[in-house]
Amino acid sequence: MSLCLLIPLLPLIAALIVVSGDDSTRHRRAKIAAWPIGLAFGCALATIYVVTMEGPLVFRLYDPATPIGFTIPIGLYVDRLGAVMMALISGIGTIIYIYSVEYMYQDSYERRYLALIGITVFVLLCLVSSANLLMLFVLWQLLSYLLYILVHNHSHRDTLESAFRTFTLLRVGDVAFLGGIALAYSLYGTLEFPDLFVVAAHKTATLSPFPGVDIDGHTAVTLLLLIGGMSKSAQFPFHVWLPRYLYAPTSVTALLHAGIINAAGFLINRMAPLFGMSSTTLHIALFIGMLTAVVGATMMLVQNDIKNMLGFSTIGQMGYMVMECGLGAFSLAVFHLIAHGLFKATVFLNCGNIIHKARQEPSLPHPGHQAEKEHYFPLTWTTGFITTLLIPLLILLATHGVLRIPLLESQGTVIFLFFIWVTSSQAILTLTRLRAVASWKVSTAMLLTLLFIVFVYLFAVETFTAFLYPNPEEVESYFKTAELPAWLFDLMLVVSTQLTIAGWTYLYMRAHGRTIWSPPWIGNLRIRLYVLILNRLYVDPVLHRTGRVLTSAIQRLNKYPQERAL
Repeated sequence: MSLCLLIPLLPLIAALIVVSGDDSTRHRRAKIAAWPIGLAFGCALATIYVVTMEGPLVFRLYDPATPIGFTIPIGLYVDRLGAVMMALISGIGTIIYIYSVEYMYQDSYERRYLALIGITVFVLLCLVSSANLLMLFVLWQLLSYLLYILVHNHSHRDTLESAFRTFTLLRVGDVAFLGGIALAYSLYGTLEFPDLFVVAAHKTATLSPFPGVDIDGHTAVTLLLLIGGMSKSAQFPFHVWLPRYLYAPTSVTALLHAGIINAAGFLINRMAPLFGMSSTTLHIALFIGMLTAVVGATMMLVQNDIKNMLGFSTIGQMGYMVMECGLGAFSLAVFHLIAHGLFKATVFLNCGNIIHKARQEPSLPHPGHQAEKEHYFPLTWTTGFITTLLIPLLILLATHGVLRIPLLESQGTVIFLFFIWVTSSQAILTLTRLRAVASWKVSTAMLLTLLFIVFVYLFAVETFTAFLYPNPEEVESYFKTAELPAWLFDLMLVVSTQLTIAGWTYLYMRAHGRTIWSPPWIGNLRIRLYVLILNRLYVDPVLHRTGRVLTSAIQRLNKYPQERAL
């Protein structure tokens, strides 16, 4: 229990070390403050072991039986999910803090900046270990304020404007989140996580928000909570805040991946027993996540700024994460959250070094640089085709036909196989762009990539799922709730297969200097789509205009009582 309490306090101690003392020892104190954050990471790893062996750790400064209105519900509830998230946040926080000590060296705001990093890590650790929904929401709000302050350079107009827009847009999702909390308390009479899930499992309610419209109580609560998570995780159409926030220092954009941008994945998993009672909410999450993944990936392709490209890549990956939740693969979403958080945070840190070098060499690419001719070796193309199409098909047929394992009877099993196949296909398609390497080496890398991804996903299926959700019946119930109509599920698989085949066909024809014939209107459509994606689907001006209209309407409503009184 002492470890559980110590983990959030250590980053706060680091912030106090940074702000105390005079300027002569500022840099030395900044280096010393890295040790408490690193110690928090070590304690988080130990907490994972303790929670696995002994069960959830609970610490409360109040009596849960007392009505919320008469107490301050501050407490910690650390289960396996919370312990894993604490390790992720403290680990990434340590890396980012150490990087920032030298990154902000000799900056006039170094002390404030490093202290805010420590406070942000403290708030994130408290958030993922919150004992109830109300405490989680308060910390959720603090994160929004910290996002506004962490942009650092408040004298830069674009930076300040982007921070304000981020803060304003997040308020929209927070209103829905607060509505979901109020509705949950009115329906279930508690905001304590274990108690709330027990009450919700035995209580059903139907709401009538409009005449003739009935909605299940579980669905109403989870939809409102989902909207709250969508805003923090930059889901469409809330995604517009993330690219504008990239004016912030590189280490801040890296810190987003410690738990801020992953908030929807954590929130859905924290409330998994409740989300697992609403097929409607999971299907909506699937649609929103899929749309966000496509939008983020396509917009990434037209960016000419490295941070914008990585930002839209993050949006696509967060859509991927929410889509996994919508399919009922909650543990896979957490696994994705951890992998992407570690990977993208370090990529953003390295991106700062690249920008620094590019500023030192403004002539990049050098005048003598010549683009390499596009060509693909037959061995590379054949290996890619076999590893992405023939091998998965043979495994599926052998498993289902020869070994008589009923894979296709469970959408959950097919979902895991589908993610293995799509992820390996994406990675292998990327390897075809390697032209300065011998074809046999590229082919070997393709085979090793396939084996690595299969191993990683099998680990996610078996070990990680069993760790986060030890009860197999609970996992099966989530997949059952998220099941799609058979025709829609089959359509998604068929379309994905056709797109992958089309990709390999396109690569083969380009390698042989051929083009695919298409009518003239296809070319015009491609240009229009490119312009549409380049302008980010025109979502930004639409939201800006909507905000102006709402502001004007609110101002008129405020003036109306005053004018009437006169």
